[in-house]
Amino acid sequence: MKADAVVLDIDGVVVDVADSYRRAIRESLDVVLGESIDDSAVQAFKNAGGFNNDWELTDAAALYLLASREGLDDDVGAFTSRIAATGGGLDAAEVVVADALGPAERERVLATWDPERLREVFQTLYLGPERYADIEGGEPDPDLADSADTGFIDDESVLLDADTLAWLTENFAVGVVTGRPAAEAEIALSRVGLDLPDDHRFTMDSSLPGKPDPAALVELAERFEAERVVFVGDTLDDVRTANNAAEADPECEYRGVGVLTGGLSGEAGREAFEQIGADTVLDSVAGVVDLLDPA
Repeated sequence: MKADAVVLDIDGVVVDVADSYRRAIRESLDVVLGESIDDSAVQAFKNAGGFNNDWELTDAAALYLLASREGLDDDVGAFTSRIAATGGGLDAAEVVVADALGPAERERVLATWDPERLREVFQTLYLGPERYADIEGGEPDPDLADSADTGFIDDESVLLDADTLAWLTENFAVGVVTGRPAAEAEIALSRVGLDLPDDHRFTMDSSLPGKPDPAALVELAERFEAERVVFVGDTLDDVRTANNAAEADPECEYRGVGVLTGGLSGEAGREAFEQIGADTVLDSVAGVVDLLDPA
């Protein structure tokens, strides 16, 4: 596969987030609601699309749990399928809940639903109290202020090894499109030794919309003056982003490459990527060395 630019997602590609972001989703729900969802349910929300932002995924999962208390009969698979059919993301989750419940039940769900507190708990768990204060500029959630000094972010292991990183940066223009906030993206990139200028990365804090909207990927292609761009990601929305970029910018060739080091794994993960049009699926990001040919 020829390329002159390679764009990477961070989570599940550069670093492993199974014990950080995804754990924060599960444990935030448990802290705030006293119940949670499992890893397969987290992945079902991811597969529904529109949940590049894990805070919004946590909010949607909270809506599901609260609606279930009020009589929603759907299991997670049915609920997330309805989200996908409604366009994906948190807005779709709100529509699904509104359609499924009566007025009184909806009112009770919305009265209990607290995205602001979910976010505070999530960030405290993920960053740890001290880093939370530094990055968020406030006090951590009071129920967690005495928790461990380190956050789940410190449990992220490196997936992009030094040899693969060196080969990529020597042969291609390299960029990043991620749903992480900028400060958290910097922590991950520093951990693997990937030093990118600000104009070669797009984060949650960037002005352009998040994945699967192709705007950030197309903008990077223009900044690189690239004719062939490969986007490597661990979710279906990452591949959708590449597919959408190909439609939005036909003068450039975009390829979506899925990796099986995120929530999608094994043969089922490979098939899921292939079904939405991934150009190829790799066991890990290290596979790009054998896959790519500098243009």
